[in-house]
Amino acid sequence: RVLLGKLDKRAKLYLILHLKCALPSFPVLSCSSGIQADDDLKSMFVGTVMRKIKSRTWKKQRYFRLQEDCMTIWYKSKKAGNAHSTFSVGDVEAVREGHQSEVLLSIADEFPPDRCFTLVFRGRRGNLDLVAESAAEAQSWIKGIRKLIDNLENMGQREKLDQWICDWFKKADKNRDGQMNFKEVRNLLKMMNVDMNEHHALRLFTMADKSQSGTLEDDEFVLFYKMLTQREDVLRVFQEYSSDGQKLMLQDLKDFLREEQLHEDGVQQYALKLIERYEPSDTAKMLQAMTFDGFLMYLSSSEGSIFNPNMVDLYQDMTQPLCHYFISSSHNTYLLEDQIRGHSSVEGYIRALKRGCRCVEVDCWDGPNGEPIVYHGHTFTSKIFFKDVVTVLGNYAFKASQYPVILSIENHCSVEQQKVMAQHLTQILGDKLLKSPLDGKIPIGLPSPEDLKGKILLKGKKIEVSDEEDTAEIDDDHHRNDSIRHRVKKSKQRLSKELSDCVVYCKSVHFSSFKHSQIHSKFYEISSFTESKTRKHIREAEFVLHNARQLSRVYPSGLRTDSSNFNPQDMWNAGCQIVALNFQTAGVEMDLNDGLFSQNGHCGYILKPTFMRNTDERFDPENPQNRDGYKPLSLSVQVISGQQLPKVNIKEGSIIDPLVRVEIHGVPLDQAKQETRYIDNNGFNPVWHDTLQFTIHVPELALVRFVVEDYDKTSKNDFVGQFTLPFICIQPGYRHIHLLSKDGTSIPPSSLFVHVRITKLM
Repeated sequence: RVLLGKLDKRAKLYLILHLKCALPSFPVLSCSSGIQADDDLKSMFVGTVMRKIKSRTWKKQRYFRLQEDCMTIWYKSKKAGNAHSTFSVGDVEAVREGHQSEVLLSIADEFPPDRCFTLVFRGRRGNLDLVAESAAEAQSWIKGIRKLIDNLENMGQREKLDQWICDWFKKADKNRDGQMNFKEVRNLLKMMNVDMNEHHALRLFTMADKSQSGTLEDDEFVLFYKMLTQREDVLRVFQEYSSDGQKLMLQDLKDFLREEQLHEDGVQQYALKLIERYEPSDTAKMLQAMTFDGFLMYLSSSEGSIFNPNMVDLYQDMTQPLCHYFISSSHNTYLLEDQIRGHSSVEGYIRALKRGCRCVEVDCWDGPNGEPIVYHGHTFTSKIFFKDVVTVLGNYAFKASQYPVILSIENHCSVEQQKVMAQHLTQILGDKLLKSPLDGKIPIGLPSPEDLKGKILLKGKKIEVSDEEDTAEIDDDHHRNDSIRHRVKKSKQRLSKELSDCVVYCKSVHFSSFKHSQIHSKFYEISSFTESKTRKHIREAEFVLHNARQLSRVYPSGLRTDSSNFNPQDMWNAGCQIVALNFQTAGVEMDLNDGLFSQNGHCGYILKPTFMRNTDERFDPENPQNRDGYKPLSLSVQVISGQQLPKVNIKEGSIIDPLVRVEIHGVPLDQAKQETRYIDNNGFNPVWHDTLQFTIHVPELALVRFVVEDYDKTSKNDFVGQFTLPFICIQPGYRHIHLLSKDGTSIPPSSLFVHVRITKLM
């Protein structure tokens, strides 16, 4: 009561929303406890004047303040009148202290590091660089935002849903009085993608308005929200297995887990664990039962997700040779935009490495004052220093994964600057740089990711007896567009011994033919292929065998000046390990890459199927039915419903017409896509109950992509959300699919509810 007395009416409503719902959205740092107990959040609520920095010459003061919902940061210029900007704490991935961005490094002589910090946003959004007036103020914001991020990451699906509705309430409460009249409720429904006729909306409003005041406040709004979000689709499943229609007794839950979710071993123990973990009612727990709220919370959790939680963490054998793994790989990692005029930045390396990328690329050229530079040569892309790339590599290589990073060097430097490159690599990376074979022994095969934990491997040319490989490598690995770049003549490039000595297990060589490779190639040699050459080789069955013995790298065509990507699935089908993509470009290609590497602890290494590792087998992706152990499967997906799909058109009153497309990406025989019908004007809780059927011939290589689009009969459909996962990671039964944005970031609480069945065909 004392606390409520200190809050204004709107803050009271937010607090009560959190307290009245089944679970509080901020169990540790809700608006209430934050105001009362946390000094950093108190300071953020009051607000702070800080400098927003864009360059050495663009440094402007802005007033920043944390809003009452503990989720939104508001800021404005003193000169901008009423104009202001906001961003959500949920969009912030990390906070970096000090001069840890190129922008802040550029003004390091002007502002000390203890006043500087960088907000790093999810996806491909640019950083926000800030300078506080004092070190103490900087620390308040650094620590405060980190607490809020940690709190968000510990939220369950139900808590995220509560937070989502609070955010919408704030947007709809136009006069900011902490109450909602019927007009505001109608506007809220439109903003939430709900096309509800006025009579039904008024009926729900009147039922919730217990005080008959003509407005909704406090628990009345919570009641309205709960009526609005009633999950009839889940309730139908619940009641099908409930003995009394009110709860699932232990035996009921066991029946559901066996018959629908296809759990076989330890079902009773698993059912008890679910009750303990997700059932909010202590009374139900004592009865070893699960109420509808608990059932919904289970289905909305990671255990109710379509992605098998046992495959999210590291589960594969990591002791096989490097060539037996698909390796998450980036092309021209330094570029944030296109290949012609794009901005080069060390941020490209930071973003790729934090996403689990294990092979990054540098194009090195002679730079000023004897310092090698990195940029896309013979173009107008900006330049960065090689030593800064190496520093970032040393700092970020093993934050997302402990498994080895391959630094692929395209070397255009003079011998003198190659020596400088070798010096930077050795001095900055230290023991992380692998400069000799493991254990000092003469190697007889490629080491494993486990053997190479914490190591950075250099991919490049080595000084050898033959000069032919060096000259050919220059020509083969030069992905140039002749119309915009100078043609590079074949000529011997002199190599420095110091840089050559840094190459151990990834010696770049020119590829002649599969026959030549089988006779002459060494296990530590790696060849690079353009996407077009790779497509030609894919038609040859020997490509899979070649990739069972040694590494191959595939990179985009030089014609892709817009940094677009090719479909990596075709290359994985042939066993190519290092399929380098432009990480800065969102789209289906990066969705597939993210989907494949979302398993096995996001470690950047995925063990290839046995038939692609065994040199005694001959797997042909064009004719998979000819392989030993061929066992096709049937996939049935019933798309039941969608929940709180995001708006794609910011135009007021616009509501989406959603459809769901399920795509199978794999060997050519498996490539398929099917769609549900579209639902008119309902992005809030559309219901389809449409069943889609597929045959999967090589499940070990298949990826399944769920796409939601806004149907448009006159133009191309708009993208709404997607989720991609390996076929082998699918959990059968009733499952939720938590959708991702085009950038690959989560968009809670947007989801699909599906029923999945996988059966043998032979």
